Order: sequence, then C-alpha cells, then structure tokens
Amino acid sequence: MTQAAPTMMTDQVAAAYGRWAPIYDLVFGPVFRRGRNAAIVAAEAVGGRVLEVGIGTGISLPAYNRRTRLVGVDISEPMLEKARARVREFKLDNVEAIDVMDAERLAFPDGAFDVVVAQYVVTAVPNPEAALDEFVRVVRPGGEIIITTRIGAEAGVRRAIERILMPITSRLGWRTEFSWARYARWADTMPAVTLVERRSLPPLGHFSLLRYRKLDAAAGGSRAA
Repeated sequence: MTQAAPTMMTDQVAAAYGRWAPIYDLVFGPVFRRGRNAAIVAAEAVGGRVLEVGIGTGISLPAYNRRTRLVGVDISEPMLEKARARVREFKLDNVEAIDVMDAERLAFPDGAFDVVVAQYVVTAVPNPEAALDEFVRVVRPGGEIIITTRIGAEAGVRRAIERILMPITSRLGWRTEFSWARYARWADTMPAVTLVERRSLPPLGHFSLLRYRKLDAAAGGSRAA
C-alpha cells in the first residue's frame, strides 16, 4: 500500500518560515535568483498592479521597476518584518502594502490585480489547488499568473526519493513530491485559464516558470474560489 503524504497545516508552515526568516536570504537567495529574475521580467511584460504571494523577506522587491505597483503578502510575520525593513531601506514607494495573509484565502476583490506572482510558494501551502483558485480569482481577465515552482518527478528513483523526504521537508515548510500532473489536473478543472509558457529553470531543471493567462468570460468563463 502506498503511504499517504504527510498533511501540511497553515500554522505549521507559518512557524517553519518564521524559523527560516533570519537566514532565508543567505540560504535561498542565490538558489532562487534566476527564477526570481525570470518571474519579475514576465510580470513586468504585463505591467500594472502586481500581487506577490509569498513575498517572504521581500528579496524580490527592489528588482521591480519603480513604475510597477506592488502588494506583497505572506503567512509569516517574521518574514514580513524583514520585507518591510527592505521597503524602508530602499525607499520603495511603489510598494502599496505588505500584509500577513493566507494564500488560500486572499482578502482582495475579484480582478484586483494585473498579475499574480507566486515564487516557490505553491508547494509550500497546505492546499495548493485552493491557492491556485484564489490566484485566478484576484487577477483580471487578460492578466497573468506567474509561478516559479519545483516540479517533482513522475516516476523512477527521483520520485521515490522525493516521497521518502516528504516527512522531513513538510516540517521544514515545503513539499518535495509535487508533479506536473497535479498542475495539469488543476488546469483541467479551471476553464478560466490557459497555460501560455512552461520553462525549466536552474538548478538542474528541477524548477519551472509557469505562466497562466486568465481568459475573458466570453472565452472560457470564470470560477470564484
């Protein structure tokens, strides 16, 4: 019998990233740099008002063009304390707000943003499909959802290792086991979006940049989360 993956809880994830806050930039900043830059370039190609879900310590904020209006949310208050300090340090007057918020329950009206960016976040929330639904809800028709994410293996030794590591990584705040098939199944239930890009990212091609575009109602309808 296949062992069920460990259940992740919101408070568990918040606590985990609170512990990561003092060293997050040092540990993960270099690893995610190229993916972070790719997501920013993609977001600015759309422009307008951008929501970054899982803004963390705000490491990406200074890299945006100052004409881009930014809102950042995260589940971890200690991470956001660092993000707010970064806003003050760099005098980022294009940042509208930095707030504690659950990715699965975004406190914004429908269609409030031109772009939703979620960098290395989807595999770190307890109910990823609920978060993805929320991203669709709060982006305007014609806007984009830009995701950088770890893509797990579908089969073989790597998949077996990822399953073995899940009890450990879930306590650290993320999943190792999250295959492309899960994104595909979600998209099949969401006629309001279409995948416009899937691109491998370093290191080792284990990460990807995904771009989904929200369709106009006439092109595919919409579904509230």
